[in-house]
Amino acid sequence: MQRYLAEFIGTFILVFAGTGAIVINDLNGGVISHIGISLTFGLAVLIVVCAIGHISGAHINPAVTIAFAVNKRFPISYVPPYLVAQLLGAISASFLVFLLFGNISNLGGTFPMNGNVTQSLVLEFVLTFILMFVIIAVATDERVHESVAGPAIGLTVAMDALLGGPISGGSMNPARSFGPALVGINFQYHWIYWLAPILGAITATFLFDYIRKGEVPKCVDTGVFGCIECEVYKKRGGRT
Repeated sequence: MQRYLAEFIGTFILVFAGTGAIVINDLNGGVISHIGISLTFGLAVLIVVCAIGHISGAHINPAVTIAFAVNKRFPISYVPPYLVAQLLGAISASFLVFLLFGNISNLGGTFPMNGNVTQSLVLEFVLTFILMFVIIAVATDERVHESVAGPAIGLTVAMDALLGGPISGGSMNPARSFGPALVGINFQYHWIYWLAPILGAITATFLFDYIRKGEVPKCVDTGVFGCIECEVYKKRGGRT
């Protein structure tokens, strides 16, 4: 139960801080700016990874959870409760933003902006691919010190948000998009923010495994590189 609560709180922090920054920026004439919003998302992820990474792995993103499970690095039985916790955390955060500020800027929701649907779809796929590639690199390779995870993942989120924000909203996270969409009752083009991140994350996990194949010991039970039963997982205290 602790890991599910951690995922709820972690996703709440991410969505509340990030979308809250978007709404406050709109209310105050752009005082935070696009750069500030991107940094807010990145800092939120950095903080959450450092705070709960040792408890739940700090997925705070359905695409990450699904990709780890598909790649056999995460128990399938944990996936449904993780997704529920993440979505509830995002919904709660968006509801609080709504109570505080009203339905401003679509509660920080994500939509194709200065581009078409195809651009946003491809961009979300690529941005999530980059994010997941970094996540799997710093979370499953014993040669990478665990203190690197928070800054590396947080900076990647900030970079992706800086790049993708003006076009697709730079979501990379179905929960981050779902919270504002549900509370604001606006699901226009919402499918993009599930399909592209999930496919991008899954692709990244398998490509990273291919790149480092032969370098990381296989699990003696499953034969999977860096799986949840291997020594790397145990050394990291159960972090995926």
